[in-house]
Amino acid sequence: MKARVTSELRRIVQSIAHRQQLTESAWLRCLIERTLQSAGATTYSLGDSAVPEPPEPIVRAARLYVRLRPDDQLLLRERAAARGMAAATYASVLLRAHLRNLAPLPKDELIALRRSIAELRAIGRNLNQIACAANQGARGNGPSREDLLAVLRACERLRVHTKVLLQNNFRSWEVGHAEAHG
Repeated sequence: MKARVTSELRRIVQSIAHRQQLTESAWLRCLIERTLQSAGATTYSLGDSAVPEPPEPIVRAARLYVRLRPDDQLLLRERAAARGMAAATYASVLLRAHLRNLAPLPKDELIALRRSIAELRAIGRNLNQIACAANQGARGNGPSREDLLAVLRACERLRVHTKVLLQNNFRSWEVGHAEAHG
């Protein structure tokens, strides 16, 4: 498909495409697709027969190419390195998190949080057993005040540890070039 346009129109198209970080042909293709969609075109007709638009296959390994400005590419690499991830993996995790409204959490940190939750669950069961025994009037073999204070301190340390883990996770998604210049 070819079209002849004036040099002024061509400069306008080049300017718009450049601002959107697209090639002229990519920008024109997007314009044509939007125009067809707004016109309600769900099929493309070739002569007498209508050919349905083929659906775009959804493949897990599908590649998406993105143009980045050099300073954004530097930020991407630095932030990915801070997470111990490849830049493409980092970008994929962030994009998926944004699209699905998820909080990105690396595997190691997720495992640590799950362990913390399991420990809290065990402590909660033990405290529940102590409370039941105390309510039934059981005395003697129960934990002392010092034992309960030790459990309380352990819970507090676990809470602080988990809070720091989450703060570090949040902060690590924001580290990089901007922090060095900000």
